[in-house]
Amino acid sequence: MSITLEAAALSGAEAILSSDEMYRLGLAASIGEQDDGLDLVVAHKWFNLAAMQGHVEARAYRKELALEMSQDEIAEAQRRAREYLSERRPI
Repeated sequence: MSITLEAAALSGAEAILSSDEMYRLGLAASIGEQDDGLDLVVAHKWFNLAAMQGHVEARAYRKELALEMSQDEIAEAQRRAREYLSERRPI
């Protein structure tokens, strides 16, 4: 029965973006291209997710951003990354 429930939950889940898509979202947030303007927490989240998938440039940008962020901001970005993953399924 739990397999059926898990399959049903996944059927409505969105697919996880590619590392390149995540990297581009991180770039957009880090330079203020998104509707919300400059958002280092969102940028770190996307760079972190892209880096987890092996995106080399995302690792470098995440490291640079972390130097400009507080520990609380980094923790929030990591929380949002975990939340993103928990709400989606692999492609």
